[in-house]
Amino acid sequence: MEEIKFIVKLAGVPIGVTALYGSTRTFCGEYLTEEAPAFSVCVAPGDIDKERQKADSAHHYSNAYLETLALYRKIAAGLLDYDTLLFHGSVIAVDNSAYLFTAKSGTGKSTHTRLWRELFGVRAVMVNDDKPLLRVTEHGATAYGTPWNGKHRLSTNIAVPLKAVCILERDETNHIAPVTAREAWPMLMQQSIRPADPVRLKQVMCLIDGLSANVKLYRLGCNMDPSAAEAAYQGMQ
Repeated sequence: MEEIKFIVKLAGVPIGVTALYGSTRTFCGEYLTEEAPAFSVCVAPGDIDKERQKADSAHHYSNAYLETLALYRKIAAGLLDYDTLLFHGSVIAVDNSAYLFTAKSGTGKSTHTRLWRELFGVRAVMVNDDKPLLRVTEHGATAYGTPWNGKHRLSTNIAVPLKAVCILERDETNHIAPVTAREAWPMLMQQSIRPADPVRLKQVMCLIDGLSANVKLYRLGCNMDPSAAEAAYQGMQ
């Protein structure tokens, strides 16, 4: 199989990629660049095999799809050297401020950000609906779109200052309140990439500490009524 080489720019960092499937280059199409790469990654057949072992055995995923997962895993590990964290959540921007909603799978992150889009119309832009990248500094964090954007394929190739991280929980009524870094830390850790390499894992933990120290944190109990979006937005202002 002929190797496919290209350069993708994620979170402002050009990354050289050697892949096995042309569809992977197409998948990254909106993020391709000709800039010199800061680092490079290569996906081998063994990496695809490892992804298949981790995947839900009830689904028969193609090698091409599994390659995209293996690629993002390698890219995410490399981006830790650039203070950038792969996080599981749905990020929406309103008036150039980003809000990240995270929760256990099936809680309704995507449904909630859809309510925001309905509420704010053209003022709202989806940054990434599934696996955004977060660059963390002592001054705060920036959320970036990526091609890995969930089943609804909702993302934009933009960078937006992250105003808040909100842990979403289902409830009959809508209520939101600030939480401490200590209270949020278990969920933030659960929703971040967790490399097996202890050095990389320590990098992740340091970035989570920085995120929780420099970005406002909230817990939102909400139903799926349109008023949930208004309650969440007002509660984070």
